[in-house]
Amino acid sequence: EVLLVESGGGSVQPGGSLRLSCVVSGFKFSDYAMKWVRQAPGKELEWVSGITTDDVGGIYAEGVKGRFTITRDNAKNTLYLQLNNLKSEDTGMYYCARGYTGPLSDARGQGTQVTVSS
Repeated sequence: EVLLVESGGGSVQPGGSLRLSCVVSGFKFSDYAMKWVRQAPGKELEWVSGITTDDVGGIYAEGVKGRFTITRDNAKNTLYLQLNNLKSEDTGMYYCARGYTGPLSDARGQGTQVTVSS
């Protein structure tokens, strides 16, 4: 069974930081590019960041570039997303998913909520 389990979300003030994690099982993690996507209340699913199999660097949506960092640990089957300098518009449900770009995926977790509010 393919499982992706996110954690690390929470409520923070603007300017705060969070580190999201996603533990994967049921497929060979190191063989797949991975990504993070998010969905804000009332909005469509949005691609945030992607990383290749060998963790040589991530790609980012324009609105998060310079603030978010995607990494992975293939030995731990875990994907990460470091969120810094959070803004209210970053509020939403964050999902890890299989794939590199785009909001859709054939495998996605249940999500972890990020709320940025003063």
